[in-house]
Amino acid sequence: MTFTGFPPGALRLYADLAADNTKEAWRLRHREVYERDVRAPMDALAGELTEVFGELAGPDGVRVLGPVRDTRMSHDKSPYKTYQGAYLDVLPCLGFWVHLDREGLYVSGRYYPYAGAEVARYRAAVDDPHSGGELAAITAELAARGFTIGGDRLKSRPRGVPADHPRLGLLRHRKIDAGRRYGPGPDVHTARAGELVRETWQLVRPLLDWVVDHKLTPEPRDRGADAPS
Repeated sequence: MTFTGFPPGALRLYADLAADNTKEAWRLRHREVYERDVRAPMDALAGELTEVFGELAGPDGVRVLGPVRDTRMSHDKSPYKTYQGAYLDVLPCLGFWVHLDREGLYVSGRYYPYAGAEVARYRAAVDDPHSGGELAAITAELAARGFTIGGDRLKSRPRGVPADHPRLGLLRHRKIDAGRRYGPGPDVHTARAGELVRETWQLVRPLLDWVVDHKLTPEPRDRGADAPS
């Protein structure tokens, strides 16, 4: 199947789910729209992205998430996600992301350490004038291109970091997500949406390359450590 965009009904589905996110509504009204207007196009887009980013994709390629929420650890028991996500893991804790919701598309590159040892290595690299300066330049260039530099971060600052540190904003991060939003608008409903995802993933590659170059992806023995404050 060739990706031709997400029909307007895909965005309406997620607006409707915000108003009535129940199993009965899904069975009677949402499931057919989801399969036709959301899942089928996302599967087609994932296939095309796997071909383009094949050297990074590994055997699993771009993976598409299912629609059901895991509510076991959540106070919100709504059964269905209000977005359709897909991702490409380059290495553990590192990869590309795209999701569709009622507002259109969100596309990003992500570094999401599992544990404290990885966050500590990340902060050491940011603190170093050379490697930290590289990351500051990469994120500044992405911001100039319309990216939002988000992700989980401290409201204050890590212990021992001075208030006037030149890269304090980056040091606050425990995770980094650099992304851009597209839509709602006509581009989401045509093959142009696929072009925008590919373009965005290419633009954010320097951030992922920086993580790889500085060996910040996890080692098995690091998992489970407490996150630093």
